[in-house]
Amino acid sequence: MKNQVRVLAFDDGPFKFSDTHTPLVGALVRLPNYVEAVLVGKVEVDGTDAGEVVAKLIHDSRYKEQAKAVLLDGAAVGGFNVIDIDALSQETGLPVVTVTRDEPDMNAVKSALKKNFDDWEARYGILSRRKLRKMDTGYNPICYDCAGMKPSEAEHIIKKSIVRGAMPEPLRIAHIIAAAFARGESKGRA
Repeated sequence: MKNQVRVLAFDDGPFKFSDTHTPLVGALVRLPNYVEAVLVGKVEVDGTDAGEVVAKLIHDSRYKEQAKAVLLDGAAVGGFNVIDIDALSQETGLPVVTVTRDEPDMNAVKSALKKNFDDWEARYGILSRRKLRKMDTGYNPICYDCAGMKPSEAEHIIKKSIVRGAMPEPLRIAHIIAAAFARGESKGRA
């Protein structure tokens, strides 16, 4: 993969569980950190529309042909609005990479889903059918998964996108913008 490849990174804004929606921001970034465009949508808090919203934002964007991959901050946004990365990759024709700081406690996830959702088995099935990989970043390790590309290609994109710390810069950018949409200003880390 060439240097300065473009990726579309998506993250949601902060929310309260009493909120019905939260902003979802996509940042088109030429790696490692040159922002070329921003896409904005919204997803239901604990809903089931996240994959469709991301796919629509990509399909409706004039930047789709420029992006070589999609980065997601985890496989769920807006709480437990789960994104099936296999389906998203197939729908958009783009590889999808999820990145998280820490490996989730899948027993706790299952318990929370069982307690709060009638369709918990479907959501848990999407989250548990794939196994996260751990990757050393030279700072703190992160966990990732990918669909539509080899793990070595996903690691290459992640490494090319880290500017400082462990998180890919495109995800940090999307996080900051989404937080500003939700609260009027950004704060905290991606």
